Amino acid sequence: MQSARSDAGPQLRRSVGFYGLMFVSLGSIIGSGWLLGALKAAKVAGPASLLSWILTAVIMATLALVHAELGAAYPMAGGTARFPALAYGVLGGFAGGWVAWLQAVALAPVEVEASLQYLDNISWIKQHLNLLSGGETLTASGFGWATLLMAIFTVINLIGVKLLSESNSATVIWKVAVPVLTVVVLLSLRFHPGNFSAGGGFAPAGAHGIFAALPVGVVFALQGFEQAVQIGGESRNPQKDISRAIITAMIIGTIVYLLLEIAFIGSLDPASIVKNWDNPITQGSFGPYATLATLAGAGWLAYILYADAFVSPAGTGLLYLGTSSRLSYAMGREKVLPKQLGKLSVRGVPVWSIVLSFVVGEIMFLPFPSWQNLVEVITSATALMYAFAPVSMIALRKRDPDRARPYRAPAGNVLAPAGFVAANLIIYWTGFDIIWKIMVAIVAGFVLFLIARATTKSADRLPVDWKAVMWIPPWLGGSVLISWLGRYGDGGNINALPEWWDLAVVIVFSLAVFYWAVSLAVDGAKVQEAIDRETDELALQP
Repeated sequence: MQSARSDAGPQLRRSVGFYGLMFVSLGSIIGSGWLLGALKAAKVAGPASLLSWILTAVIMATLALVHAELGAAYPMAGGTARFPALAYGVLGGFAGGWVAWLQAVALAPVEVEASLQYLDNISWIKQHLNLLSGGETLTASGFGWATLLMAIFTVINLIGVKLLSESNSATVIWKVAVPVLTVVVLLSLRFHPGNFSAGGGFAPAGAHGIFAALPVGVVFALQGFEQAVQIGGESRNPQKDISRAIITAMIIGTIVYLLLEIAFIGSLDPASIVKNWDNPITQGSFGPYATLATLAGAGWLAYILYADAFVSPAGTGLLYLGTSSRLSYAMGREKVLPKQLGKLSVRGVPVWSIVLSFVVGEIMFLPFPSWQNLVEVITSATALMYAFAPVSMIALRKRDPDRARPYRAPAGNVLAPAGFVAANLIIYWTGFDIIWKIMVAIVAGFVLFLIARATTKSADRLPVDWKAVMWIPPWLGGSVLISWLGRYGDGGNINALPEWWDLAVVIVFSLAVFYWAVSLAVDGAKVQEAIDRETDELALQP
């Protein structure tokens, strides 16, 4: 069937190959999280933070395999917003796309601010550039430098995805080499095996600490594999390359992060953890690996780490400004946000969506809470975004069974519900004090959705299938309720659910929502109608 949009003007350019896609995902995985994740996790879980990384890797691998199938079968820009739209209609797509956009648009400024905070550890920069005020908020000078970085990211994205991919590929080689070098140097010069049983034993905070470590930086560090999906509409050979890119990036990222945690724990001064893990590094905590390198007598490595402390977060910020614009482009294309966001320039670039990401990023530089608090908010929003993929995968397998699936997730009928449960566990572990804020943002997004529909001509508005999205409000509301009754968070929750029983409640609730959601998906005819509207993007190469 001919698409109504196939002759609608400029098209996205399919110019990114396998390595470009893989580097986009890997570059998103390795950002500011690698420089801070090990310290944050160790403070919460002690040596058992290794189990936190392994658990997160299993969870992320489950979700990555789901995204690999969806990305290869439906290679469209802003895929995380488009998959639920195919399965649950325009409102389902907006719900998934909105939470995806929230986390993506916040990540670029957070990474830029992390870069500047690392650089502020250098005495010359602290004295002459005055980047930060007494806390961690930007001064006027810091805001100016942050704006300059965001402007550079914007220009690169406006030029086109090929330049974005090529510039990122060069950066990612550096971003992987430096952590590997850090591991080798620390393990060879300063390694104390006894640290893995010090300060209260291997798991001083028990299972609670292992789970609580996930939202303070572990999940944040390993997220980002889906970025290859977000630019799937610009892949040369999406059927073959997207799944391979996601899986390869996840394997490399997981290995690097596990080695970094081992090197971090083994390199600590035993005297600083003899009693507990509350303060394993007494100074230089915002550049912990540089501090450990100096203590190990490798001052030269500290200089490399401070350089990387700029390159890694800045590179990730560059990527997320691009991918957040693809999400708003997808929602503009579906006319659930202003339709101007869904328009492309003659170069095949979503100009207005890129500009929007820049503007919102600038607003994010206002004196928000600490980097850590923002990381927890982003982690919760990311888990919500990931949760839409498993239900969409099974719903689309049932409603669109004849579509070619170049990559098919193994044991999908088990993997998908497990992925949905895993995403909901991450949401729960983030804590009530974070979850309720995300829900307020989702309500605000729904208001914007209604405004966009009210200001769009009736002929251009896609009908809302209210029955298909009946599961979303109970799911979100139930998540808030369980977190309020639960045991995680820094305030507001009442600890009414006993340990382990709380996890059982989350699992049972998640499975009930999952199978209900799959049953409510729109019928096959409506799925095909939605696919036909995207024929120009789904016109895959043979």
